[in-house]
Amino acid sequence: MKSNIGIIIRREFLERVTKKSFIATTLLMPIFMIAVMVAPTLITIFSTPEQVKIAVIDDSGLIAPTLKDDNSITFVQINDNLEIAKANDSIDGILVIGQNIVNTTSDVTFYSHDASSLLIEQNISSQLEKAIENIRRENYNIEGLDEIVESLNVDINLTTYRINETEDSTSSSFLSYAIGMAMSLLLYMFLLLYGQLVMTSIIEEKNNRVLEIMVSSIKPGQLMLGKILGIGSVALTQVAIWGIILVSISAFLLPAILPADIMAEVTAFNTGSLNAATAQNDIETLQAISILSNVGYIVNIIIYLILFLIGGFLFYAALNAAIGSAVDNVQDASQLQSVVMVPIILGLVMSMSVVSDPNSTLATILSMIPFTSPMTMMTRIPFGIPTWEIITSLVILYASFIGMVWIASKIYRVGIFMYGKKPSIKELIKWINYK
Repeated sequence: MKSNIGIIIRREFLERVTKKSFIATTLLMPIFMIAVMVAPTLITIFSTPEQVKIAVIDDSGLIAPTLKDDNSITFVQINDNLEIAKANDSIDGILVIGQNIVNTTSDVTFYSHDASSLLIEQNISSQLEKAIENIRRENYNIEGLDEIVESLNVDINLTTYRINETEDSTSSSFLSYAIGMAMSLLLYMFLLLYGQLVMTSIIEEKNNRVLEIMVSSIKPGQLMLGKILGIGSVALTQVAIWGIILVSISAFLLPAILPADIMAEVTAFNTGSLNAATAQNDIETLQAISILSNVGYIVNIIIYLILFLIGGFLFYAALNAAIGSAVDNVQDASQLQSVVMVPIILGLVMSMSVVSDPNSTLATILSMIPFTSPMTMMTRIPFGIPTWEIITSLVILYASFIGMVWIASKIYRVGIFMYGKKPSIKELIKWINYK
């Protein structure tokens, strides 16, 4: 039995990992993800906004002198009326400031010859707000009012620690949120793609009558299990490679590319000797770098990801195998596959709610139900939930996989020999009850 299953596993594994598409996806996906995260920053840094010329008609006589030119806007104060200014093609926009602008902030209008730019509008609004605030302060005629207002501004840098039995450890809610959602999305993608791969592979072999030949030398249950484990090992290989890349980035690349002063403050933050009042970098940033450069933390997350990926894939792959064996084509399978897709989508959607309160009763329940536990539990893990909850969730998930394989094998052994029509749910139940 073991040798037969091993042959199927090896065949399914080698057939897919040797493809150029697998190699390209495995190597290029991390680069693509990094590029997606870095691209907005690079675009902001290197993009040069187009210079626009804005004519200003200031009926109040107070605001126009305070408007300052920058690399995107040049302000020109004019005395023409609005209609004459509209006919002037040498200007890109017209800013009309009402006489009562200081008291009625809505007494301002902007006209643009072309489609208005959000950045331009924000620039103008920001300068107007600052100018009106300064005028209002001067009207109070209170000595040192600017200093008083400035002294009232408060910026709290909250350093968060997770209380542990041995030693308190730093944590970041924002980073935990980002990591949790990324892991949940990754599991969602793998469960859908590789689960569907199991189903389509069985349908193709069933239509080619290959399965009828194979079951002459191997039991249907062994054939199904070998196919599931073989395709699952492909997914596991891909995640393992990505995990090695992430650990390498955390251990070597991140400390190498960050400036020495930032790494010095991160080291001080980790040892508890950092003075937050004199720190040159934001505490939240230092906290995030501290976590991302913690190799032990990254390895821990990857191990849990692999465990839930294996359990979740085996659970859903058994369902997909049963569906693939029961139909003759992908069109018929897509109707039955809603039984598989809805719980996976629900798990991802509920993960978005779980991150807002990872310790809620709803979050705990969802992370114990095998249909949703892979996504919801991986969303909770970065927040530092108790280990016993993770172990309990894994035990339930793997026990459910065993039960699901038993049910799927009952359907599989009958379905691979059935042709011509799509079975109903009632017929599938009958197949399960066959001795």
